[in-house]
Amino acid sequence: MKAVIFAGGVGTRLWPLSRKKSPKQFEKIVGDKSTLQLAVSRIQPDFSWEDIFVATGAIHVDTVKSQLPQLPVNHVVGEPEMRDVGPAVGLMTGILARESSMEPMVILWSDHLVKNEALFRKVLAVAGEYIKHDPNKIIFVSQKPRFASVNLGWIEYGSVVAKKEGISFHAFADFQYKPDTKTAKRYFASGKHAWNVGYFVTTPAFLWSQYKKFAPNIYDGLRTIASTWKTSEFSSVLASIYPTLEKTHFDNAILEKLNPADALVVSEDIQWSDIGAWEALKEALEDSKVHNVTQGKVLLTDTSDSLVYNYTRQMVATIDLDDMLVVNTDDVILVCPKSSVSKIKKLVESLNGTKLDHLT
Repeated sequence: MKAVIFAGGVGTRLWPLSRKKSPKQFEKIVGDKSTLQLAVSRIQPDFSWEDIFVATGAIHVDTVKSQLPQLPVNHVVGEPEMRDVGPAVGLMTGILARESSMEPMVILWSDHLVKNEALFRKVLAVAGEYIKHDPNKIIFVSQKPRFASVNLGWIEYGSVVAKKEGISFHAFADFQYKPDTKTAKRYFASGKHAWNVGYFVTTPAFLWSQYKKFAPNIYDGLRTIASTWKTSEFSSVLASIYPTLEKTHFDNAILEKLNPADALVVSEDIQWSDIGAWEALKEALEDSKVHNVTQGKVLLTDTSDSLVYNYTRQMVATIDLDDMLVVNTDDVILVCPKSSVSKIKKLVESLNGTKLDHLT
């Protein structure tokens, strides 16, 4: 099975650590590895370096290669211009369709945390075996919900249609996007909803056919690009055609049009967290609600339920803080209640084009 790990995007919700020039997936947010390095390490040794591809922005290709020096050079694919997830997934699908169209592939993202790595690898392996025998399917790998999240997408599933090695495959019902509080509570209590983490297993041939069917304009451009894969023309054709593709999300281009009968859902407690935002990182790493999550030189006094990350050599000391976020970098100090994290993106956007643009 092949694995594609997407390492694009800016990660504004993790500002001021994550910046345009050095997005979150290349930073050490958990431990001593970047989240991209963590994403790769958690699927090994089941996947060899020859089985792993990384999709990123062209400006970050060298960073990926420096962080993953064992990866084959042409397995790092740099998008010349960001055109959203629809074309990005399609580009890698077209490439893998040229490599081995019927070999299962898994789509993963570089800014997540998965604590139960053993179960995660088992789910991928079992899903891959399923796809080998039923290649015209897509299997969504989801996280059993820990609480009624209003910040995540949800996936609804039905009865069990197959069970392999203790892993249940459910009928797919529907996607739901970020719900209001009442709806999220209903999803959480239903027993038939899970967090949609964006992972799925399928074959390049099947997904490629869905692009041809549902996004023909994008497909035509990607087909031309993919036809030059592993030739001297690839880079120039990619640079010429890719920026002209429609900018659209993968969900809108493909998933919302997918025949439900062609999809299955696996819902397991792989202990997944989206650590693309500070409050989500706090929830993922905390031992309890009142527990503080820290990094670097910090000194906390009468402080609870807070995240304090210090990326400088100086000491950060807090007194009488509760439910707060403190992030200290060399050029920015961010202090706000955790409940105000949603305002970070607007703050950063307000700096664009100003004399403080360099801080974005």
